[in-house]
Amino acid sequence: MATTIHPTALVEKGAELDDGVSVGPFAYIGSRVCIGSSTVVHHHAAVEGNSSLGRECEIFPYAAIGGKSQDLKFGGGHPPLKIGDRNIFREYCTVHTATTEENCTVVGSDNFFLAYTHIAHECRVGNHVVMSNVATLAGHVTIDDHVIIGGLTAIHQFCHIGRNAFLGGCAKVVQDVPPFMIADGNPAKIRAINTIGMERNGYSEEEIRQARSVFKLLYRSGLNRSQALQKLTAVEYSKSAVAKKIVEFIQTSKRGLT
Repeated sequence: MATTIHPTALVEKGAELDDGVSVGPFAYIGSRVCIGSSTVVHHHAAVEGNSSLGRECEIFPYAAIGGKSQDLKFGGGHPPLKIGDRNIFREYCTVHTATTEENCTVVGSDNFFLAYTHIAHECRVGNHVVMSNVATLAGHVTIDDHVIIGGLTAIHQFCHIGRNAFLGGCAKVVQDVPPFMIADGNPAKIRAINTIGMERNGYSEEEIRQARSVFKLLYRSGLNRSQALQKLTAVEYSKSAVAKKIVEFIQTSKRGLT
C-alpha cells in the first residue's frame, strides 16, 4: 500500500514514513519522526520531536504527539518518545517526550486515549490501556497493562497503577494503586476489586476469589501495611499468581498505597 500525503500537509525532510502511512490535510510531521506502516495521521494533527510510532496507529485531529517536555529541568537536546502498535489518540490528546536524552517516554500497544488526555514526560504506559476524556498523567507515572482510567482523573507524578486496575472518573490519585483494584474519590481510595475487568480478561472465578481475599486482608482487616503483608505471605492463597502480583507490587511501592 502506498504512502499518501495530502498536498497541504507539512512533512519535514528527514521524517521516515513506512508503507501505507496516510497524512491528512494541514497535518505536521517533524524531521526526527519515524512512523510505522498503515498509521493514519488525520487533518491538523502533529507528530514531532524524537518520536517513533509503530504500525496501524491512528492520530485524530488536533492531537499533538511528541511535544517538548513541560518539565522545567528540560535542558535541550532530543529526548525520545517510543510508541507501539495499534494505538488510538483522539482529538487534542497530548503525549510528551522525555526531559533528558538518557530517559524515554514509552507507550505500549493496543491503547485507546480519548479526547484531551495527557501523557507527560517519562511516563511508561503498558498495553490495552484506556484513558477516558481529559484523564491526565503527570511525569514519571507508570501504568501497567489492562488499566482503565475514568474521565477527568488526574494521577500524581511517580505513581504506579497496577495491572487490571480501574480508576473512577474525577479521581485524584496521589499514591500507588495495586493490581486488580478499583480506586475512586478525591483523594482516591480503594473501593473493591475490579471483578468485571478480571472477568473480561479471562481470570477464573478462583483467581477473582483470591483477589477479593487479598483486598479484604489489605483494606478491611484493620491491619497496617507491614502486618497485612506478613499475614498475607503466611496464608495458602498467597502462593497464587494473582496474590503474588499484588504482594510484589506492594513490596516495591515507592509512593505508598492508595
